Amino acid sequence: MLRRWLRPTIGQRVLLALLAAFFLVWAMLLLYFYIQFRQALAVDQGLKKFGRALTASLLEVKDEGEAVTVMKAAATQFDTLRISGNPGGSTLMQVRDRHDGRLVYASPNLGSRQLDGPLAQVIEADLGGSPYWVYGSDAGRWTLHLAEPPITGSWVVERNAGRVLPHLLLAFPLVLLPVWLAVRHGLRPLQKLADRIARRGRTDLSPIGFDPPYAELKPLTAALERMLQQLRDKVAQERAFVHDAAHELRTPMAVIAAQAHALAGAGNAQERESAQHHLEQAIARASHLTQQLLDLALLDDAQPAVPQRIDAAQFARQLIAQAVPRAMARGIELTFEAPDSLEADIDMPAFQSILENLLHNAIRYVHDGAQVVVTLRAGDEGLMLSVADDGPGIPAAEQPRVFERFYRGLGQEASGSGLGLAIVMQAAHRMGGQVAIVEGLSPGRGVGFRVQLAHPG
Repeated sequence: MLRRWLRPTIGQRVLLALLAAFFLVWAMLLLYFYIQFRQALAVDQGLKKFGRALTASLLEVKDEGEAVTVMKAAATQFDTLRISGNPGGSTLMQVRDRHDGRLVYASPNLGSRQLDGPLAQVIEADLGGSPYWVYGSDAGRWTLHLAEPPITGSWVVERNAGRVLPHLLLAFPLVLLPVWLAVRHGLRPLQKLADRIARRGRTDLSPIGFDPPYAELKPLTAALERMLQQLRDKVAQERAFVHDAAHELRTPMAVIAAQAHALAGAGNAQERESAQHHLEQAIARASHLTQQLLDLALLDDAQPAVPQRIDAAQFARQLIAQAVPRAMARGIELTFEAPDSLEADIDMPAFQSILENLLHNAIRYVHDGAQVVVTLRAGDEGLMLSVADDGPGIPAAEQPRVFERFYRGLGQEASGSGLGLAIVMQAAHRMGGQVAIVEGLSPGRGVGFRVQLAHPG
């Protein structure tokens, strides 16, 4: 139960936000009262206002007894109302006759102390070791002096804090209740969405079909729908891939089985040699197809590419050298055009898949004695690799489909899996690049593939 309450929730965040807001309001009100207090001191202090009012009351008083009566009444009223906020009896009053300086009235708490100071202004004086504000004025026949303990900023803040806090505490639940209800009502569609997703089966990738009433939830549902669509596409792609792979592997497996049977039943050396030759071809085809399937699986992996700093030109020469024997066996002229050295950060496995498959396709599909030119250079946008030949080329109608998996062009005499260009496309995308079909080496003949690889990062 304790863990449940300690878990962070939106309701807790709203409660804490409201508490913080009320605290800030409380602090701002105290600051406001303090500023008002400082402005009052600077413009017209309370003691001075009281002094002017009492002076006005004494101006028309000529009799000493009447003056004492006025002062006693003012003292009683002032102490009862506690206008200054100081404790009762802390305000001291004194009246003297202006002509002879005789003391007419003095507050009982004043004792033997005397109030004195300049007239018409408030000064701070020491009375018996305690600080006091003192104000003096002429009131006709009388000289009036008033004194009270100074009011400090901390006292103002303390006093107003206690006065404001109960009002804020009373208002807090009145504000919290509608906000809490609004949050609970606002989160209800989110809970409905969560319940709808929770009720789905493990393999159910169909659209959620939930239209939230609030605009803030629409991006969430849209993102979930996009994710489910991507998953549906991924599952469909994998199913098609498995189906096509099984179909492609069935042919070489059938040939292997037939030739193994023929080899076992061969009646002479010539029949055994022929069966063995066809068996080895079928095994080689199955091995090549299996390797291409593995390459596609690795390239489809969601792990990001890991570039390495290498000499791309030297690495390409090594890969091309491996294809030279096959090219020479058919009299194909294989040319490599590149700088002597070309340092670059590349994903080596992906780059190797691109070059090997483009070379494999070029040597496989061109006629004997043809030309194949590999070009590698650096540009502003990154590395540019191209493989072009002067073979039969690819008809324009088929070019949009050549990068599809297991697609083989019509009328091709050479056998193939239809995975080579799909691997090239996937590897280029993994490296942040793109592949395009360009013209071959001869006008109207041949085909070229240009791979633009972006700078990593």
